[in-house]
Amino acid sequence: MIIKLLAEGGDMKPGPALSQKLGPLGMNMSDIISKINEATKDMKGLKVPVEVDVNPITKEFELQVFSPPVSELLKKELGIAKGSGEQKKIQVANASIEQIISVAKTKLQNLLSKDLKAAVKSVVGTCGSLGILIENKSAAEVEEEIDKGKYNKEIQEELTETSEEKKAALKEYFENLKKEQEKIIQQEKAAKEAEAEKKEEKPAENKEEDKEEKKQEKKQEKK
Repeated sequence: MIIKLLAEGGDMKPGPALSQKLGPLGMNMSDIISKINEATKDMKGLKVPVEVDVNPITKEFELQVFSPPVSELLKKELGIAKGSGEQKKIQVANASIEQIISVAKTKLQNLLSKDLKAAVKSVVGTCGSLGILIENKSAAEVEEEIDKGKYNKEIQEELTETSEEKKAALKEYFENLKKEQEKIIQQEKAAKEAEAEKKEEKPAENKEEDKEEKKQEKKQEKK
C-alpha cells in the first residue's frame, strides 16, 4: 500500500494528516517520520514529495523521495516565501537566466522535457505563474527569447552561477519596481476606502431625505 505525503524537508512532525493516513494501519509513525527526516535532511525549507510503501501485515515500509516541485526550488533559489497572488500586477522576484538553468538542471530528470533547453522553458513557465521576472522581463518575453536562441550559449554551457555585478543590477531594477508596485497598491487601497466612505454616507443622506418627505406629507394631511 502506497501512502503519498508532502513532507517538510528534514523537519517533518506528527500531525492530523499523517495520523489519518498511517494511524489506521497501526504503523510506528515516529519511526517513519524519523526516516523521512533523515532522507530529506538536505532539502530543508522545501516541501518534498514522499511515497511510503507500507506492508500492513508485517508493518515494514520503504521510502521513495522525489525532487521538490519547481515552484519550491524557485522559492528557495530566490529566497522568497511565496509566489504572487496577482501575477499580472505584483512581481515577487527577479531571477537571472543562470538561476533558471540551475533549477532546470535539478528537475531535468523529473520533467517531461527532451533536453535542458525544454526544461528551462518549463521552469520559465512556472515563473510566470508565481509572478517572477527573469532578467528584468516577464516570463512570456523570456520564453520568446529562448525560442529565438537568445540564451543558447548559457544553456549549452549549463551556466548556473550569476556574477555579483549582474546580481546587483537585477536587485536594483527589482527594488525600483517594488516601489512602483507599492505606490499602485496604496493608490488602489485609498480609492477603495474612499468608495466605502461614499457608500456609508449615502444611507445617512437618504434618511434625511425621508424625514423631509414625511414632514411634507404631514403638512399636506393637515391642510
